[in-house]
Amino acid sequence: MNFFSTQTKRLLLGLLTLSSLVFATSTSQKDKTPVCQRKQGQSLDINASEVINWKHNTPNKYENRGHIQGSISKLFPNKNGHRHFEVTFQDKTDEDTIEIVYNEDFGALPELQLGMNVEACGDYITATDVSGPYPPSPDGAIIHWVHENPSGKGHPDGFVIIEGTVYGYGRAQSETKPETTSPTQPRNREETF
Repeated sequence: MNFFSTQTKRLLLGLLTLSSLVFATSTSQKDKTPVCQRKQGQSLDINASEVINWKHNTPNKYENRGHIQGSISKLFPNKNGHRHFEVTFQDKTDEDTIEIVYNEDFGALPELQLGMNVEACGDYITATDVSGPYPPSPDGAIIHWVHENPSGKGHPDGFVIIEGTVYGYGRAQSETKPETTSPTQPRNREETF
């Protein structure tokens, strides 16, 4: 016995196919690692050698884009909604450390523990001395703005990946924490870290 007409069967098959495509697309986007970008929009691979060079050979307040991988080696106190932690990273010959500053307005991070694997993409700053209201970094350099930029102006998107999970990138992550400020109006560099 045939309960459905040919048109109804086609409609149901079309809806099933469409929902499968939507599910596959949303799953692959969620699990996809974002592309780290330079300020000019080109992709930026891991540039640990450059970051190590900048840290040791550039003046206080030098800025560029950094993309590193390593592991958490120290936890610093949280300041004004920002998580601060040290990552030990290396290039082919040298090992060094850098402070990562993450703005929790873009989503909560997991409970951080020493040894967790991290990949960070954001704005590098040499921070060896006081700069306005900002104290020097205990590591002499930071990578901050490790989250998306909803305005699309001024800073390319950044992100931080901890133990394989992307944070600070994509609206779904920012919904994991009740917000006191809108992610469409992120805190800016002038705010105290």
